[in-house]
Amino acid sequence: MKYTLENILPNPLKEQKRGHESDIWETTCTLEKGKKYLITAPSGKGKSTFLHILYGLRKDFSGTITLDDKELSTIATNAWADLRKDNLAIVFQDLRLFSKLSALDNILLKSTLHITKSKVDIKEMAKKLGVASLLNQSCETLSYGQRQRVAIIRALCQPFDFLFLDEPFSHLDDANTDAAFQLIESVCTEQSAGFLLVSLGEKYGRVYDKELIL
Repeated sequence: MKYTLENILPNPLKEQKRGHESDIWETTCTLEKGKKYLITAPSGKGKSTFLHILYGLRKDFSGTITLDDKELSTIATNAWADLRKDNLAIVFQDLRLFSKLSALDNILLKSTLHITKSKVDIKEMAKKLGVASLLNQSCETLSYGQRQRVAIIRALCQPFDFLFLDEPFSHLDDANTDAAFQLIESVCTEQSAGFLLVSLGEKYGRVYDKELIL
């Protein structure tokens, strides 16, 4: 699976002066399955917008993007649903957890679409990220950092070729970030998948296949 981007630019950024050359906006760029990408930019430069475009949530941009040989603009709604179930996973910056549901139920909502992870697997992932004791609590009672870890586990409980990560460690300390990163890399390796991590500039002590400036 591969994205090919040709001269794309979100409509909200067309009047904005960037002050630097972008590796993505208004140029040619490819994103390939199995590779690790770090995408950096200050706030307000379109990091979330970029991931939402790749995930099919936004169409307000110029230029063309193809996923394999199909233009994103031609992909039907039901086909997007299949892509998000089988090929594309995401951790949103605002997490989008159901606050009244328990952490475990939030994860199971995703994992039941594909029985790729059992409850035992989920509890083991939660243990690695230090939230195993919190699985039966409603998400509204959890700190933001705890909810980030729940959202990461939820995203990993499905098959995917690309994992999109929108500042997923912003409320985690170094130890929890390292544990989460290790889990992400392990699952990506298992699935021969890649990820796109967007950040304000943090590299989190990792080596990436490609680093891009937005």
